[in-house]
Amino acid sequence: MRRWIALAVGMVCATASVAQDADKTFRLSIPDSLTETGFPQYLLPRFSLKTGTRIERVGADDAADAYFGDTGRAAFADANQVWSMEVGDDPDAQAFSEWLFSAVGRNTIDSFTVDGDTPFSSTVKEERQVVELSFDGDASKGADLSLALCGRCHVVSEANRMKAIGSTPSFKVLRALPDWGDRFQAFYALNPHPAFTQIADVTPPFDISRPSPIAPVEMTLDDLDHILAFVAAETPADLGAPIESR
Repeated sequence: MRRWIALAVGMVCATASVAQDADKTFRLSIPDSLTETGFPQYLLPRFSLKTGTRIERVGADDAADAYFGDTGRAAFADANQVWSMEVGDDPDAQAFSEWLFSAVGRNTIDSFTVDGDTPFSSTVKEERQVVELSFDGDASKGADLSLALCGRCHVVSEANRMKAIGSTPSFKVLRALPDWGDRFQAFYALNPHPAFTQIADVTPPFDISRPSPIAPVEMTLDDLDHILAFVAAETPADLGAPIESR
């Protein structure tokens, strides 16, 4: 009896799963401004004809399984804005999203014309905002700390130009790298620093079986803030144009 009950329950679950997968319909929220372009009326039937899926168009404020708007993944752009798509758990809505971002979907977007013009493009240019890093430390203190703590390996300034390790990049060279802020903020986790660096309340003590090979570099997070302020104020080295290989 238990076997038959288990089998019946399994069949019901399987039927429910198939029914969900075979629903072939979902609700898509589209703002009026996009509907008025005529683009959705062109785009959606092409997916429906290919898959047999019915797409119910609803307004921007209505509950839906997927949304065209300004949140989610950038899908296409017109002259005024980038249109993004946000998708929920509905499998048919997810299938539409996959189609939209496929080569076929991109070609469909680009082939929409109005009076000979192509107002929508699948090529979305994302604007990247350049954030200027700033730090709250004291740059003057940072200069002194950099010489005292880092100057034995790195050229920090003219004060130790002849006293550092030649194969180690100078602070000005490091400052010229696009990710210099990340490098300095997490330097103690980047090799070879973990072997001889201690940041109070941050790094674990050295393993007793692996003591520091040199006199340890010991500092606080406040010290690091001062160093970051100093480096941020430095003029980056001119590294020239990137090397091109043929």
